[in-house]
Amino acid sequence: MKTLSDRYRQAHREAKWAVGLALAYFLWWYVSAYAFAPAITDTAIPELYFGFPLWFLLACILGPIIFTALCGLMVKYIYQDMSLEIEKESHHE
Repeated sequence: MKTLSDRYRQAHREAKWAVGLALAYFLWWYVSAYAFAPAITDTAIPELYFGFPLWFLLACILGPIIFTALCGLMVKYIYQDMSLEIEKESHHE
């Protein structure tokens, strides 16, 4: 990255991806925790998957695994290594 504006552009891109992934995780957790939870009036024992209710399995076990992997992929493919040193531009004729 040569210019300061290129660095800022890349930093804004990385920040947008990070916020987007955080919002996607929140949405995943909220939907899986509340949409798959049994109704309050339902007194039957919920069906269990690997010993957990479906809402818990999706929200608290699979969600963190999936989004940790997505975070690793984001760091590998979206983020770029850049120097934080300010380079003085030299004007050669």
